[in-house]
Amino acid sequence: MTQTIHPIDVIIHKRDGLTLTDAEIEAFIRAIVDRTPDNQLVTDAQIAAFLMAVFQRGLSPHELATLTSAMRYSGETFDATSLHTFTIDKHSTGGVGDKTSLLIAPILAAAGLASPTPAGVPGICVPMISGRSLGHTGGTLDKLETIPGFNTQLSLTQLADTLKKCGAALIGQTPRIVPADRILYALRDHTGTVESAFLITASIMSKKLAESLNALVLDVKVGSGAFMPTYESSKFLAKLMVQTGEASGTRTVALLTSMDEPLGRFSGNWIEVWECIDIMKQDRHPMSADLIELTNILAGWMLYLADHAITPEDGAVLSDEYLRSGEAYSAWLKIVAAQGGDTSLFEDPATHHKPTGTRTITAPQDGYLTSMDCKQVGWAVQRLGAGRAKPGDPVSAHAGIEMHAKLGDRITEGQPLVTLFAEDPTLLNEPEHMLRETLKITPMLAPKQPLIREVVTM
Repeated sequence: MTQTIHPIDVIIHKRDGLTLTDAEIEAFIRAIVDRTPDNQLVTDAQIAAFLMAVFQRGLSPHELATLTSAMRYSGETFDATSLHTFTIDKHSTGGVGDKTSLLIAPILAAAGLASPTPAGVPGICVPMISGRSLGHTGGTLDKLETIPGFNTQLSLTQLADTLKKCGAALIGQTPRIVPADRILYALRDHTGTVESAFLITASIMSKKLAESLNALVLDVKVGSGAFMPTYESSKFLAKLMVQTGEASGTRTVALLTSMDEPLGRFSGNWIEVWECIDIMKQDRHPMSADLIELTNILAGWMLYLADHAITPEDGAVLSDEYLRSGEAYSAWLKIVAAQGGDTSLFEDPATHHKPTGTRTITAPQDGYLTSMDCKQVGWAVQRLGAGRAKPGDPVSAHAGIEMHAKLGDRITEGQPLVTLFAEDPTLLNEPEHMLRETLKITPMLAPKQPLIREVVTM
C-alpha cells in the first residue's frame, strides 16, 4: 500500500535539515498543482513554510534536481522529437538594456537553416520561452509586443509549426507550462524567499528544460545591475543551474557577464528592438559594440554546443558572419511574420519611436565616466514607464534611455551623457535626478571589468 505523504511532514523534515525523498518532493509539488478551491491539498501557508525552509536549509544536488524535474513536469512540456533538430536556448538572469535574445534567436535560426550544414550535423531550432520586465530589469516579451500584431502567446502546436518554418520562435510561458512555478513564484515574492539560489534555479531550469532542450547557455549577470548581490552569489547560482541542467541530460554552460552599465545603446522596449534591427541591417552604432560582442560570444557557445563550430571562439566568428551577411535579418523577418508581427516598421524603425517628452543630461565637468549604479539606472528606466513595479502593470512602448557614453570614456563638460524618453513628460524629473546622482565623472580613469568574467561548466 502506498504511504500517504502529508505536506506538514515535508515541511518539518526540511525545516530540521533532513534530506527530502523524491516521493516527498514530487507529492508536495503535485499537491500544489492539483489543489482546487474546494480541495486544499496544501495551503498557501504551508507552501510559504516550505519555501522558507528551503531558503534557510538549502537543497542537496539531488533534491534540487528532483524539485526542478517535478516542477518541469507539473504541466505541459514541449516535445521537439518530431523536428529532428538540435534544440537549444539561452537564458539571462536579467539586466538593463539586455536584448541579446532578439539577436541570438535569428542568428541561430539562420545557422539552423543554413545549407549545407556540417556533415552529419543536424539543424538547429530555438524554442525561446521568455519573460516580462519586473523590478529594474527589462523583459523580452514587452519588447517584442511593441511590434504591432506580434503574438507571444503561441500554443505548443503553434510553437512547433513556427520552429519548423523559421528555426526559432519567441514566446511567453503559457498557463499550462510549469504551473507549479507560477504558484511558487507568486508566494516567493511575498515571503522574502525570492533571493534563494536554490529556488531561482528550480524556477529558471524547470521552464527551460520544459522546452525539451539538448543544450542551454546561461548568461548570469554580475556587477551593480545584477539580480544577485555579489560575484560569489552569482557564481554559486551559475554552478547550481549548470549542475541541474547536466543532471537532466541537457548540456549546460554558464557565462558570468558584467552588468555594471546598460548593455548597448538603448534601454527600454521599442528602442531596444530598433537597436537590434539596426545591427542586423549593418548600421552598427558605436554604443552597440558591447551588445554585439556579448551576442556573438553567447551565440558562439550555442553554435559550439550544437556542433556547428569547432570552438566557442569559432562560433562567435560564425555568429558575426550571420549578422553581417544579412542572413540573421532575413531569419528575423520570417520569425516576426510567422508570429503575426508587422515587419513594415523595420524599414525605418526610428520613425516608430514616438515619445512625447525627452530630456538630455550633459556632463557637468571634464573627466572620465568611471562608475554608476546600474541597478539605479534600471530603476530610472522603469520609472520613465518602460518597466513595471509589479506583475500586470502596463508598460510604455516608447519610454527609456539612450546612453551617449560608456564606462571609461573620456568626457568633456557639456557633452551629452544620457537622453531620457517618456510618453508622459511629468515622469522625467525623478529619473533625471536618479541618473544625475549615479553617473560619476572623475579626473582619473578607473579599471573596467571585462565583459566576460568567467565561464562555468561541469
